[in-house]
Amino acid sequence: MTPRTRTTRLLAAVTVGLGAIALTGCGGGVSAGSAPASAGEAITIENCGRTVEIPTTPTAVVGLHPSQTELLLRLGLADSLVGQAQATAQKLPADVAGLAADVPVIGADAPPSREELLAVEPDFVYSPTTYEFTAEQGFASIEQLADAGVAAYTATGGCFDRRMEGTVDDLFVDLDNLGAIFHVEKEANDLIASSQAELATVDAAIEGQDRPRVAQVFVEGTTLTAIGAGIEYDILQRAGADNVFTPDDPAFADFFAAEITPESLAAEAPDALVFAVTGSAHEAAVRSYLAATFPDMPAVRDGRLIAVPSTDLFPGTLGNVSAVRLIAEELHSDAVFD
Repeated sequence: MTPRTRTTRLLAAVTVGLGAIALTGCGGGVSAGSAPASAGEAITIENCGRTVEIPTTPTAVVGLHPSQTELLLRLGLADSLVGQAQATAQKLPADVAGLAADVPVIGADAPPSREELLAVEPDFVYSPTTYEFTAEQGFASIEQLADAGVAAYTATGGCFDRRMEGTVDDLFVDLDNLGAIFHVEKEANDLIASSQAELATVDAAIEGQDRPRVAQVFVEGTTLTAIGAGIEYDILQRAGADNVFTPDDPAFADFFAAEITPESLAAEAPDALVFAVTGSAHEAAVRSYLAATFPDMPAVRDGRLIAVPSTDLFPGTLGNVSAVRLIAEELHSDAVFD
């Protein structure tokens, strides 16, 4: 197995690799005339370089990851959900988990197979990346879903050609689109406003603060992967970090993550380390590995090890905003966050 293949498989469970479907373009907007479409009226969405026709308001919806399911719930669409995928990979936030208690779980801790997904008879599916539509993995492809009359929408930051350049603001494109698709414009606009206010609070708090040198890594066992592009990179930037790994580095010319050696990370001597975790056991294992491997690193020596729930790093989730604030508060403990 090549390093890139190994990295893709590792990150598929956390930050999701680029996938295997080469779609052109990035996210897009809604086309429904000059005014919002009425309930039941057909609308057209430009998504990942393709045109998605929504013939009527979807009533049988599947969130293909807990991050997407959460967003749908916060838009008030619990009654429209007929499936939640990868639900055993990470729990929904406590304040919305009850809303999905009766929604069937499909796919367990991996994207559902084509048969599992089509069995719940969806008319709309929302995924964080194009990976969930990889036919070679046994998942339903976008073309297969279209043949079954299912509209497929991918988070803007997870579009194949956007994955390397995604930003936190891509979430607002998704909220605009979902608000129009489901005719919940007010709910979508409220989430946009509250998220933008949260980001503005962070901007104000860290203005004028020194920017510590921060590396973002993913650790699985003793395999160490650095993150140097995509939404993850933008999250660190928005949190007031000076990223150790950047899209300009040759290692990240074609892929947002790269397997690295402990020696190369130690040589960078970052002031802080940010890492994604899938749960408390994974977090404990990562902290133990970092402490044992890098005892003299400033980040480890000074206790600046910042764990972020993996779901907060997926494209198209409100967790992107939460991650910005969490990291900013840890990096700038003397700043005032209103």
